[in-house]
Amino acid sequence: MVSTESDDGRPPLRRRRRVVLPIILVGVALAVVGALAVGSVYALRVDSAVNQNLRRVDDLPAQVPADPSEAPRPAKNSNSQAVNYVLIGSDSRDISNAGAGRSDALMVLHLTGDRRAAYLISFPRDMYVPIPGHGKDKINAAFAYGGTALTIRTLEGLLDVRMDHVAVIDFDGFVGLTEDLGGVTVFNEHPSVSGGWAFPLGKVTIRGEQALAYVRERKQLPGGDLDRSQRQRAVVAAIIGKGLSRQVITDPDQFIRFAGGAARHITVDRQLNERELRSTALSLRLTPDDLHLIQAPIRGFGTSPTKQSIDLVDQAKLDELAAAMHDDRMADYRTKYPEG
Repeated sequence: MVSTESDDGRPPLRRRRRVVLPIILVGVALAVVGALAVGSVYALRVDSAVNQNLRRVDDLPAQVPADPSEAPRPAKNSNSQAVNYVLIGSDSRDISNAGAGRSDALMVLHLTGDRRAAYLISFPRDMYVPIPGHGKDKINAAFAYGGTALTIRTLEGLLDVRMDHVAVIDFDGFVGLTEDLGGVTVFNEHPSVSGGWAFPLGKVTIRGEQALAYVRERKQLPGGDLDRSQRQRAVVAAIIGKGLSRQVITDPDQFIRFAGGAARHITVDRQLNERELRSTALSLRLTPDDLHLIQAPIRGFGTSPTKQSIDLVDQAKLDELAAAMHDDRMADYRTKYPEG
């Protein structure tokens, strides 16, 4: 059996090329991985399992906003082939119904134009930002007010960078895949007790309701929402890592169950079709070391006019991040801010 973790509990550095694609789309392109990694009959079974369960909807904002008072969506930078994916973790799969669920995790995956690097940028749910038509509020409120369309407009307004695709994950359901995988192991940086389970410092193996308690906790963590976001990233990476381990991917029945199970909890925009996914997969020049995790910059914590705890934006650093995304110079940003 091949372990999916290193001795310190962190994901190993050695994995096959392009295995990072499912991390980019958080499971959306599992069929593509199957096509690249295994024989054609197996790949067809994987493709069928994913496409029978994956849901697609028309939910990207139009080029011209319905409200004339809003600024138009940012134009694509003609000098760059970079692609930006919005990844939303929600407690509801009904992404087009405003108010149907909360946005508990929000990330943007920036795939560089040369397809040699990917940057996963997390936006803390309590980040206090302008939301079109609603003034300033926590960034996760955008999803409750206006679904994915307003979430995308909020991100585009914050960064002045065009978002190309969106994937919404039923986060609780996705974390529930830990049960199917027999548990996943992560490195826990901050001890806590949640839902009757104790999570000590170091490697912890979690599954099912225990895993949900782990990713929901924030009050006992020194960084609050920021540390919870880190736990969410770690658990998602562990699920994908174990789901794509040699142990699982060489067992067709287990891998197909995993692929279909992941797809059941994901909804994407209709433009992210099979052809688009395969084209992206074939263009990748990534190794696992080329996926970089970044935190959207904040400068501290505060209280909103409605007495809510909020994360304050570091505007100067955010402007640098936005420029790096727009100009496809994320390597320069990471060199300047190696800690993210």
